[in-house]
Amino acid sequence: MTEIKKVGFIGLGVMGFPMAGWLSKEFDCAVFNRDKVKADKWIKQYQGAIAEDFALLFKTCDAVVTCLRDDESLRALLIESKVLSTMKNGALLIDHTTASETIARELHLLAEKNQIGFLDAPVSGGESGAVNGQLTVMVGGDQQIYNKAKPILDCYSKRHVLVGEGGHGQLAKMVNQIALAGLIQGLSEALAFGKKSGIDIGRVVEAISQGAAQSWQMDNRAHTMLQDEFDFGFANELMNKDLLLCIDVAKRNNISLPVLGLVQKLYERLIQKGHPRWDTSSLINLIRDP
Repeated sequence: MTEIKKVGFIGLGVMGFPMAGWLSKEFDCAVFNRDKVKADKWIKQYQGAIAEDFALLFKTCDAVVTCLRDDESLRALLIESKVLSTMKNGALLIDHTTASETIARELHLLAEKNQIGFLDAPVSGGESGAVNGQLTVMVGGDQQIYNKAKPILDCYSKRHVLVGEGGHGQLAKMVNQIALAGLIQGLSEALAFGKKSGIDIGRVVEAISQGAAQSWQMDNRAHTMLQDEFDFGFANELMNKDLLLCIDVAKRNNISLPVLGLVQKLYERLIQKGHPRWDTSSLINLIRDP
């Protein structure tokens, strides 16, 4: 396989912006974003280069990392453009988009056809995880390709795990989102219950935060949820998109997910109320103002 020296990064959103920054500390890095304002902002903070045309990254880089919005974005960038056919033999493509298992498998087949390595590798950890280089990455693909990608993944993650074959990274992210959705709703109900019951909910959180109810969400979001602060990067509209992917796979495999179905409808309601960009912890708002 090609030795990795130059890495291209496409997608400077909430997550991609700091991830590309960490990458630039270890590799010769070039970035591309459709909104050039973000690319200009990035180059003022980090060392690297801005690519005027995303296709140039595929032609010139030893590895390309993508962090996009959804299946449609991936299809337009990686499939319809036919850029994978322009990559160096043995080059590496890592995709951190949270997308469907279907498009991940399609990209694995296309990468194999073009003799490049591909990993579907969605991330978890939110904006703070990306900023601090502490993401968790769930990887689907071949062991040899994963081994080659480790120095890249190490740049912005605290943990990355090869969970299985192509597409399994996306399925692992769905498992993560299913668990998270129920947890956020449970925490929302608990905090609202405590506050409306008249107890000192701050002290209650302090009391239970080291017990069985402890979670990352409680440690990092309980206080802000009680203060009606919902500006932390991972938006309701993105969570809703992710949960719909989970529901689609569940239907195809005849899996009952009653809690997930309920929480997805709640996120849908928040979006309809005009809060698509609020953080996912804003579920508590629906208990206070149904």
